[in-house]
Amino acid sequence: MRKVILYTAVSLDGFIAGPDDDLNWLTDPENPNPDPNEYGYLDFLETIDTTLMGYKTYRIILAMGEPFPYTGKENFVFSREDHPADGNPVRFISGDLPAFVGQLKQQPGRDIWLVGGGQINGLLLEAGLIDQMILTYVPAVLGSGIRLFGDFSGYSRFSLQKTELLSGSMVQLIYQKNET
Repeated sequence: MRKVILYTAVSLDGFIAGPDDDLNWLTDPENPNPDPNEYGYLDFLETIDTTLMGYKTYRIILAMGEPFPYTGKENFVFSREDHPADGNPVRFISGDLPAFVGQLKQQPGRDIWLVGGGQINGLLLEAGLIDQMILTYVPAVLGSGIRLFGDFSGYSRFSLQKTELLSGSMVQLIYQKNET
C-alpha cells in the first residue's frame, strides 16, 4: 500500500506559514541559496508520484511566480468549490477527502506527498491517513499563522525514526505512524 507522507517545514512554535501566509521565515539567513537537495528534497521527490494540497496552498505556490513545480506527478488540489482547469497539471477535488485519499492509497504507485496546508493536514491526521511525517524545524518563532495541523484537537501517536541536523541550525525529524 502507498504511504501518505507529510513533508514540510515548520516553525519552532508549530506554524507552516506566518500571518498573511508569510513564508519569508523559511529563508535561512546563514544559507539564503541552499542546494535544492541539501535538505533531501530532490531525493524525496524521487520517492513520490502524487501530491495532495489544499487550494490555498496551491494559490501560494502559484504566487511564487515560478512555473508549477510538480509537473510529471499526479497532483490533486482539494477545495470546497469547483474551479475550472487553469493550464497546470492538477485535478481539483471536492467532497469526502479522507475517502478519496483512502482509495488513492490502495492504487498502485509510489508514495503520496501531502504538501499541506494545515486544514488538510489535520483532516487527514484525524482520519488516520498520514503514515509518515518528515518535518524540518526552522529556528524561528512566529507567534501566529497557519498551524501545522490546523484546528486538529484529537490524539495521534507517531514514533521517531530519524533525526538529522541540517545547515543553518535546522533539524529534520522523521516520524512513522504507530500501528494500532
